[in-house]
Amino acid sequence: MNDQKIRRPRQADIATLAGVSVSTVSRVLANEPGISETVRRQILKVAAEHGYPVKPATEAVAGGLALIASDGVTGGLSVFYEAIVEGLRVGAAEAGMPFEVRMVREERITPDAARDYMQAAAAEGLFLVGIDPNDMLRDWLQDTMVPTVLVNGTDPGMRFDGVSPANFFGAYQAAGRLTKAGHRRILHLSGSHRQTIHERIRGFEAAIAAVPGAEGRFVAMTLQGSASREAHERTAAILAENAGFTAAFCMNDFIAVGVLEAVIEAGLRVPEDFAIVGFDDLPCALMTNPQLSTMRVDRAALGREAISLMLSRFRDRTAPARHICQAVIPVAGGTVVNVEPRE
Repeated sequence: MNDQKIRRPRQADIATLAGVSVSTVSRVLANEPGISETVRRQILKVAAEHGYPVKPATEAVAGGLALIASDGVTGGLSVFYEAIVEGLRVGAAEAGMPFEVRMVREERITPDAARDYMQAAAAEGLFLVGIDPNDMLRDWLQDTMVPTVLVNGTDPGMRFDGVSPANFFGAYQAAGRLTKAGHRRILHLSGSHRQTIHERIRGFEAAIAAVPGAEGRFVAMTLQGSASREAHERTAAILAENAGFTAAFCMNDFIAVGVLEAVIEAGLRVPEDFAIVGFDDLPCALMTNPQLSTMRVDRAALGREAISLMLSRFRDRTAPARHICQAVIPVAGGTVVNVEPRE
């Protein structure tokens, strides 16, 4: 008879049997969020079958409601926000967070409206997607301590958690691609009330200021209709001035498409005579000829990070606000001479 003492299974044993990493097992056994329900059930099943003690499940995660500006969803940037919302949905599902989305007119988001939306969705946390809260809404959110995360947004006063692309540094790098290619007179087509866009403007201006002899010209966009059409008209008028501009940095890829059309119609070669860099890496960037050089924003990652911030806020509602800044990655194309290796 073998009297050898039976060894208690370790987390490494459960990981091997479940076909996952030890860190995943550790997180599931600690009842941490962020693991898919399928993986969680498999690990708990293996642990129970092999006698590993499991902590009782934690309380259900509070629900979240995302309010998204309808202008962004129904206008040209719908594809941008579609990926963000998908990231929110995936992250919420993995965390076990009840989650709903509502499209709203930004100017109609009063405290009463926000409260009604949240009550209808049985939500405790509020995601503001592409929305900068006005003074009245901001004061109400602070006074009531509603857990709030700005998604693709930035609060200059750091009163709310938020996640956004590295707008300042992304624009700085985009303009730097043009100056490194030898351009010194560069247009910047942009325009929005959003704080995120103001950061891109500052990044562009800082990049121009860092290069002796460089000059930037801000071209204000109204963005009332088609961004591409407006950019086409504004660029054509500027080229007709023969003011010596040889490049453009654009607030987004839709604007860059309009600039490209105007440049080609003017008989200029791209990128030899005129260079263009867009922003966001939207699907249209792959459809131009030459292919648009742009800056990639991982939009789904913004949504997933927002869920992480909300979970942290649920755990500690008095903690200082945090902001997560996602890197923006240059995407090689044919509208600027590439100084980096092609991807």
